[in-house]
Amino acid sequence: MRKIIHIDMDCFFAAVEMRDNPALRHIPLAIGGSRQSRGVISTCNYPARAYGVRSAMPTGQALKLCPQLTLLSGNMDKYKAASAQIRAIFARYTAHIEPLSLDEAYLDVSDCQLFKGSATRIAEDIRRSIYLETGLTASAGVAPNKFLAKIASDENKPDGLFVITPEQISDFVKALPLRRLPGVGSKTAERLTQLGLNSCSDIAKAPLALLVKHFGAQADSLLKRSQGIDERPVCSNEQRKSLGVERTLEQDLLDYTECIATLSQLLPQLQRRLEHYRNSNAGRITPVQKVGIKLKFSDFRQTTVEKQGQPLDLENLLPLLDAAWQRRQQQGVRLIGLQVGFKTAALQQLALPF
Repeated sequence: MRKIIHIDMDCFFAAVEMRDNPALRHIPLAIGGSRQSRGVISTCNYPARAYGVRSAMPTGQALKLCPQLTLLSGNMDKYKAASAQIRAIFARYTAHIEPLSLDEAYLDVSDCQLFKGSATRIAEDIRRSIYLETGLTASAGVAPNKFLAKIASDENKPDGLFVITPEQISDFVKALPLRRLPGVGSKTAERLTQLGLNSCSDIAKAPLALLVKHFGAQADSLLKRSQGIDERPVCSNEQRKSLGVERTLEQDLLDYTECIATLSQLLPQLQRRLEHYRNSNAGRITPVQKVGIKLKFSDFRQTTVEKQGQPLDLENLLPLLDAAWQRRQQQGVRLIGLQVGFKTAALQQLALPF
C-alpha cells in the first residue's frame, strides 16, 4: 500500500486571473478564444460553470450558454510562474512528484515523516501552504493508489479534501459509476450502459468473455479499477509521451488544398517546439515513434490518423491528412492538429508500505 495525494488546482488559469483582478471573482469568466474569433475554452470559473460552460467547449457554444461571459486570452507565463511556486511547495513534502499538467500532480508521501506520517494532515498542510503563498485554492484526494486519489480529489471541489482509506476502498468502488473511471470516455461509457454495466459492482459480476469481446485490452483495466486496484507508481521522471500543435480555424475549410496549406504552416511550428524540447531535455527524451494528424469537423466529431516510423515532413504527412479527410462525411474542417509520439520505456512497478 502506498500513500498517494492527488492535488488539483481549482479552475487554475481563471483562478490566477481572479486573484490578480478581484473584479473578476464573482462574474462568469473563461480563458480561451474571443468574441471575434473561434476557439476553445481552456478553463472557466465556477460562476461560468453554473451556466453549463466547460473546459474544451467551443467558445461560440459557451457564449450561447452564457452571453455575458467574460473572455480572456490568458497569460501562460503567469500561469507557469504560479505552477512553479506550487511545485516548490510539493517538494517540501516529498521528492516523489508526478506532474500531470501545470495545475495537477500526484505525490507519493509514503516515506514522509511530517505529521507522524499522516497523509491526510500532509494534504491539509499542502493546501494551506498553497493558499497562503499563492492566494489560490487546491482540492486534494488521498488514497492508497493514483486512480483512487484522482477520483477523490474531485469529490469535494472546489477547495476540498477527500480521503479514501484502505478499509474504505471496497465500499467506495462498489457504488462508483463507471463513467468516472480514468480512460472511460463518452463512447466507452455509452457501450457500457448498453450492456447494462453502470457501476463498478456491475463489472465485477460481468463475464470476462463479454468484457474482452466488447473492450479488448481495456477489459483488464476495467476489471482492476472496478476493484480499486492500481499498481502504477508515482513517476518523478516520467517522460513526455507526445508533443503537438493545433489550430482552430476562423472558418470551416471545405477544400482539401486549404487543409494542406494549414498543415504546411503547422509543421514548422511543431518542428520548432520539438527542437526546443530536445534542447531543454538533452539526454532525457526518447526518439519520435509516430506522427499523427487530427481533424475536428463542423459537427464537432474528431478523428486522428497516426503512423509509426514516419519522418516529420510534409510528404509523409499528406497520406495521413488524406485518410483523415476521407472521414469528414461532407463536413467542413474546423480544427487541424499535428503531433508526434515518443517511444516510451516500460516502467518498473514499485511497492512501498502504506
